[in-house]
Amino acid sequence: MASLAGVSIATASKALNGKDDVRAETRMRVLAAAEQLSFQPNALARGLLSGQTRTVGLLTSDSVGRFGIPVLLGAEDAFGAGEMAVMLCDARGDSIREQHHIRTLLSRRVDGLIVVGESTDPRPSISRDLPIPVVYAYAPSDCSDDVSFVPDDVDGAGLATRHLLAMGRRRIAHITGPLDYKAARDRAEGLRAALADAGLAQVGETLSGAWSQRWGRHAAEMLLMAEPEIDAVVCGSDQIAAGFIEAARERGRRVPDDVAVVGYDNWEVLSTETRPALTTVDMNLETLGRTAAQHLFAAIDGRATPGVHRMPCRLVIRDSTGPRSSQ
Repeated sequence: MASLAGVSIATASKALNGKDDVRAETRMRVLAAAEQLSFQPNALARGLLSGQTRTVGLLTSDSVGRFGIPVLLGAEDAFGAGEMAVMLCDARGDSIREQHHIRTLLSRRVDGLIVVGESTDPRPSISRDLPIPVVYAYAPSDCSDDVSFVPDDVDGAGLATRHLLAMGRRRIAHITGPLDYKAARDRAEGLRAALADAGLAQVGETLSGAWSQRWGRHAAEMLLMAEPEIDAVVCGSDQIAAGFIEAARERGRRVPDDVAVVGYDNWEVLSTETRPALTTVDMNLETLGRTAAQHLFAAIDGRATPGVHRMPCRLVIRDSTGPRSSQ
């Protein structure tokens, strides 16, 4: 290719790698020759010159994949656009397995690592022990010097609550998962803050149980008996919301005419199949994963962005919410 362009190998290399000390005319000749020969720069050779392997690691602990898979898909999209090879390892929530995968990834000389958690609870940092940049996604690091990306669950629950208020709902209750989960506490906080901004208080105490339809049904029976005048409920997950709707229907309560219901997660295999289809909060996990990958690129280039970055959620409005019935 250098011969075809009439330049030395060194000049051809500089032109292909975008170096400044090459005349524009020379660069054009080299690029034209490369195109004529269908030349592709050798990734290994470029890596040896730059000190990078153009390979990154994705380490997940989400053995179920409900939340980890969308994050991983978003990250992989960004890595593909950046022409980075990806090595995926699943620690399955096992710290010993995680350490094994980290040693394997380091032996493969990855340029950086994204660690994807199974909940939004902070996890132990591994960054201080590693010679490469690390970005944490969904589960933040417990070290404020690390780079972490999490969904903004406080504002997500606020979105749901403000939507119900806009629909004329005023007696709003809350059913959620175990309060030892940060996500459950954050969502409860977001609901209370949005109600307080409107000069209202939550109806009854937050009911906390499993992230399940069974708990949603059981909580609905307790809530509708104790607080029969509620006109809306924010649920901490789509599963809980689906269980609530089922039990409310059995008790003769119409959704959304009598009681509007909002879920959380936008787990579409459930939220779109519930009858009525479920209004729910989407955590935009693919966008979160894509953003985490882009910030890993920046960290690899020496431009790390430390801190916990809260990513906005969005409300997906379906049939389970609407204006309060006049009947």
